[in-house]
Amino acid sequence: MMKKVRAIVMGRVQGVWFRANAMQEAKLLGVRGYARNLPDGSVEIVAEGEAAAVDALMTWAREGPPMAVVRQVRIEDLDYDDEFPNFAIRH
Repeated sequence: MMKKVRAIVMGRVQGVWFRANAMQEAKLLGVRGYARNLPDGSVEIVAEGEAAAVDALMTWAREGPPMAVVRQVRIEDLDYDDEFPNFAIRH
């Protein structure tokens, strides 16, 4: 079963290699999409792929890399549409 989500990760998540680590984790899981910093200091992740892999990436996002302090993750389910060829960091 395929799945697509948009997550907003809040806390100390910018300047701690969150996006780069999210990309590495997504690639290991075979998840496609992107991560980008938002002006309010949060990180947006849009992820699509096998449901279990997307769920695993969202579990990872609740912790993030060692220097991150994740306070909250808001996850919204989206309609799966096979939009992305890979996972990338957006600026």
